[in-house]
Amino acid sequence: MLSLRSLTLLFSLCFVCVFASAETKTIHVFVALCDNVHQGIVPVPEKIGNGKDPRLNLYWGAGYGVKSFFKLKTDDWELVSSPESDNPYILERVLFKHATQDVYLLADAYDGERIKDCVEDFLLASNTQNTETVTFNGSSLSFGGSSDLVSYIGHDGLMEFNVDLEYIDPVSNGIDVIILACYSRDYFSPEIEQTGANPLLWTTHLMAPEAYTLKSAIDGWLLGESGKQIDERAAITYQKYQKCSLKGAHNLFTTGFK
Repeated sequence: MLSLRSLTLLFSLCFVCVFASAETKTIHVFVALCDNVHQGIVPVPEKIGNGKDPRLNLYWGAGYGVKSFFKLKTDDWELVSSPESDNPYILERVLFKHATQDVYLLADAYDGERIKDCVEDFLLASNTQNTETVTFNGSSLSFGGSSDLVSYIGHDGLMEFNVDLEYIDPVSNGIDVIILACYSRDYFSPEIEQTGANPLLWTTHLMAPEAYTLKSAIDGWLLGESGKQIDERAAITYQKYQKCSLKGAHNLFTTGFK
C-alpha cells in the first residue's frame, strides 16, 4: 500500500501533467494581401488582387484564402471573434479557436501596399518581439512574439526590398515559423537565422501560398510531428490541391536551414 507521502507525490505529478497538457497554445498568421499594383507579382484578376480589399483577396477572402478556408472549409476551426487592432495597416483581424484543443489562431490581413510592414512585423514576432494580447471570453491570449507558432503568408517581398531590423539575442528554443511565399528559404534565411526562430516549413521555388498548406502544416504541428513529417504533409496536400506531381511538391517544401 502506498504511503501518504507517496500518494501526495503521485497526486502532485498527475496535477502537473494535467496542467501542462491543458496549456493554451497560440498561433499568429501574418497575411500580406495580394496586390497587383504595389507588389512585383504576375497580375491576378482584379477582384482578387486588390490589396486594399480583404473581402475577396486571393490570400484572405477568396476560396483558399486564410479567412475563408479556416472559416468555411475545415471542421477543425471556428471563427470566434474579430478583434480590433491598433495597427492602421491591418485591414481585418480574425480569431479562430480549435474545435478540440485549447489552441487559438489569430490572423491579420495587411494592406497589400504595406507588405514591408507585414514582413517586418512577422520577423520581429519571430524574434519574440512585439508581443500582443487579445482578450476573448475574459481570458488574455498572447500573440506576436509570445506566440507558440508564427507564420507569414503572401508574396515574397524580400525579393524586392531589404529590411533593417534590430533583433534581440535569440532565445535557446526559438519560436516555430512557417513561411509560405516563393523561394522563402532563400530570401528569409538571413533574417530567420538572426531571429533565432525554428523554420518548421518554408519553400525552395515558386508556389501558391494558399491556406490548405498552412492548415495541413498546423495539423502536424499540433500532433508534435517533426519538421520532416510536416514537410511531407505539406507536399501531399499541395499536390492534392494544385494537381501537380508529388515529386514536384516534395521538392518545393523543406524544413530547417539545410
